[in-house]
Amino acid sequence: MHITRLALRQITRQVQLHRMYSAAAPAAAVSGAEKLVPPAPEGVAKPPNPKLDSIVNNIAALNLLEVAELSTLLKQKLNLPDTAFAPQFAAGPARGAPAEDEEEAAPKKVQTSFKVKLVKFDEKQKVALIKEVKNLLEGMNLVQAKKFVESAPTIVKEDIPKEEAEKLKEALAKAGAIIEIE
Repeated sequence: MHITRLALRQITRQVQLHRMYSAAAPAAAVSGAEKLVPPAPEGVAKPPNPKLDSIVNNIAALNLLEVAELSTLLKQKLNLPDTAFAPQFAAGPARGAPAEDEEEAAPKKVQTSFKVKLVKFDEKQKVALIKEVKNLLEGMNLVQAKKFVESAPTIVKEDIPKEEAEKLKEALAKAGAIIEIE
């Protein structure tokens, strides 16, 4: 009997709350429905915001002088600097200049990093080359150096300056290797 009384009290409270919220809901639903736009289903383009759509239409109707004035007003209002945000090279391809002049005017790229490649080696000087590779390449033991030399053609070092590449080539060439610098 006690459980029934508790259940009745809970049900009456729920009914009272339901009546109270259902009376206030239509007023809230009307005012909220004007502001909210339901989400578009997947795969379908979202309809444009009417406020933004009207702004876009108004801007599209402006002539060039009005657009320039709008731009300066926006810069003043938003405290933006007068510098251009677009990169300066954007107008480059539109010139129509011959390709030959562009190649001459463009500075030539200077290679700053080089690869030293062991192409092949003299079989008679293999032992000397293995010892030289072991000494020149850090962290390599004799067995690793032997496998490295026998796996020619292979890259000895990458991304090194030209001077270091030349020194490495000279040292390995003395030990009987044929080296290329790329």
